[in-house]
Amino acid sequence: MTVLFHELLVPGWAETKVGVYELTRNENSGHKKDEGFSLPCHGVDPELFFSESQAMLETAKDLCTACPMRARCLEGALSRQEPWGVWGGEIFEDGQIVAAKRSPGRPRTAA
Repeated sequence: MTVLFHELLVPGWAETKVGVYELTRNENSGHKKDEGFSLPCHGVDPELFFSESQAMLETAKDLCTACPMRARCLEGALSRQEPWGVWGGEIFEDGQIVAAKRSPGRPRTAA
């Protein structure tokens, strides 16, 4: 099963489509008490996961560390060959996992 980013934004989707997961209950989420499940990527600017800044991408990766959907998110990103962004705690560039995002501009030449 693949997971789309917009699906992660829908409270309760994981318990019906994927199986029972212990999601962190967020009492301040603004949802009714029975809909109060949230994932770490909820409530943050999605641009954080697609930033050009390595520091912001590392922050996004840190949010994924304790996420109960991390493996599913990563699996979905790999199957879709996501072109870029942070998915499942990993940085993607051109559909591949990379250690760090390449800086914009032309590559440096050896002196």
